[in-house]
Amino acid sequence: MELGFTHHQSAHCENGVASNLLKHNGFEISEPMIFGIGSGLFFVYIPFLKVNHAPAISYRPMPGTIFNKAAKRLGFTVKRVKFSNPKAAQQALDDNLKNNIPTGLQVGVYGLTYFPDEYRFHFNAHNCVVYGKTETDYLVSDPVMEHVTTLTHKDLEKVRFAKGAFAPKGQMYYPTSIPNKADLPKAIIKGIKETCRDMLAPVPFVGVKGIRTVSKLVRKWPTKYGVKVANHYLAQIVRMQEEIGTGGGGFRYIFAAFLQESADILGKPELRELSHEMTKIGDKWRDFAVEASRVYKNRSSKSDVYNLLADEMLKIADLEEAFFKKLKKAIA
Repeated sequence: MELGFTHHQSAHCENGVASNLLKHNGFEISEPMIFGIGSGLFFVYIPFLKVNHAPAISYRPMPGTIFNKAAKRLGFTVKRVKFSNPKAAQQALDDNLKNNIPTGLQVGVYGLTYFPDEYRFHFNAHNCVVYGKTETDYLVSDPVMEHVTTLTHKDLEKVRFAKGAFAPKGQMYYPTSIPNKADLPKAIIKGIKETCRDMLAPVPFVGVKGIRTVSKLVRKWPTKYGVKVANHYLAQIVRMQEEIGTGGGGFRYIFAAFLQESADILGKPELRELSHEMTKIGDKWRDFAVEASRVYKNRSSKSDVYNLLADEMLKIADLEEAFFKKLKKAIA
C-alpha cells in the first residue's frame, strides 16, 4: 500500500512535515512561511528539565506548536491523537493509510535506523510522515532526509513510543480541512507579532533575556561543576542549536527566508533589509557553535575560552534585541 505522496526535503522536520502535508492537500505553502506564521523562532532555558543529562535549552517552541499556530492563523484544522496502547496506535495509522491519508508522526530520534549513528541520541520531538506500508516496513518521508526511506513495523512502534522528555506517546496528526483561500498577510503579521513578543519577553529564561541568562551560566560552569560537566553542558547548547531539527543558527536562516517572502506579500521592503540582518545573526550563531565545539572536543588553544564564549552570546543577545525591536516597529 503506497499513497501518491510527494517528498520535499526541508531544513526542519516540523515545518517540512506541515508544508508537505499541506501541499499534498492542494495548499501550496513554503517551509519558511509555515515557520514564520507558526512563530517558530524562540529561545528558552529550562533548568529543571534535563535532556541528555543537561539542562534543556530550546530554540523552538514545544513540539506541535508551530503547525498548530500556523493552522489556526491560516484557517485549516489539524487532528492530533495520542495513544497509550501501541496496537491501537498502529491500527489508527493503518486506517489512515487505507483512507489515503498521509500522516505526520512525532517520534524519538534514537531509534531511527535510517539516521547516521552520530545523529541518533535521545530526543523525542522529531517529526516525519508515513505514506504507505508493506508486509515488513512502513514507508517514511522524513523531510530532513534527501530521499524517502523505511522503518520496520517494530522500529516504527519503538520510535512512536520512545521514553523520556517529550515522550511522543504514539502521537499522529494530519490536516482535516483546508480552506480554499487564506488571509496570508493577516497570518504573517500575527506570526511576526508573537515572535517579537516572545523574543522580547521580560522573563529571565525566555527570548533575548534567556540568552543572556545562559551566557552568565556559561561563565560559571567550569568553576561550579568542573571542566568535564561544563563541556557536556556546552555540547548541549550546540546540539540543540545545530543538530536538533536545525536549531538556533538554522532557524535564523529560515526566519530570514520567511521575511524575504513576507516583504513582497505585505509590500514592506524594510522586511527585506531585516531579512539580511537576521541572516548575519544566524552566521554569528554558527560561529559560536564552531568555537564552542572546539572547546568541548578539547581542540581550542584559546585561554579564558568560557568567558569568550559567554561574551559572544551577549553580543548575539544585543543584536537580536535590536533586531526584534526594529521588526516589531516595521509591522506595527
